[in-house]
Amino acid sequence: MEVTMEATSVYIGIIIAFVILILASAIRILREYERAVIFRLGRLIGTKGPGLILLIPVVDSMVRVSLRTVVMDIPEQDVITKDNVSLKVNAVLYFRVGQADKAIVEVERFLDATSQLSQTTLRSVLGQSQLDEILAEREKINLKLQQIIDNQTEPWGIKVSNVEVKHVDLPVEMQRAMAKQAEAERERRAKVIHAEGEFQASKKLKDAAVIIATEPIALQLRFLQTLTEVASEKNSTTIFPVPIDLLTPFIKKTAIKKDD
Repeated sequence: MEVTMEATSVYIGIIIAFVILILASAIRILREYERAVIFRLGRLIGTKGPGLILLIPVVDSMVRVSLRTVVMDIPEQDVITKDNVSLKVNAVLYFRVGQADKAIVEVERFLDATSQLSQTTLRSVLGQSQLDEILAEREKINLKLQQIIDNQTEPWGIKVSNVEVKHVDLPVEMQRAMAKQAEAERERRAKVIHAEGEFQASKKLKDAAVIIATEPIALQLRFLQTLTEVASEKNSTTIFPVPIDLLTPFIKKTAIKKDD
């Protein structure tokens, strides 16, 4: 009797352990950002989640996929631009899985595949651009990279939201050449500004000369102003010529009085 009860207890324990194992293999809990790609006897039946999901033990299997945005660093790439300049460029890629079943079924290791595709696309796009475009039109190049990579990863159920070129490493010789070019450009602008200033000043002097030529009194006022400026220099002795035009009005008045 005791042997029978002990055997029964053992059987019950085995059954309970078996039930626990079945439940453990059948119950899965997925977070809000996770999806489960379910295969039944090797055939895709769809995706489930988030929350509690039930699987048929032995028959069903699942692959857990995260739907969060992935920030992937694109390693530094050696690029030769369209104008034959050798560069080292790296970038960062932002993407997320939009369709979990396609990301698992359509491509093997979608993270590695996206990384390799991004590297080749980066070299290809920058190789078709000139150095000035890479440096000055960064947003345009980023948009072009994003569109190309997104179109190629769309069959994998992956959505590329953004691509940013982070750093462009120029050769030392090119940095020196660009510094010289920038310095020459600044000198050119300075000369142009100086020439424009001289041109405007000459126009003003011409206008002033026309006014003085038509209005003799303007010359007298300018002469008196010059005397004021000279006197402000605190000189002990100042010698200046007096234009005959300045004395003409007084000479005419004196001549009129003598005639009277």
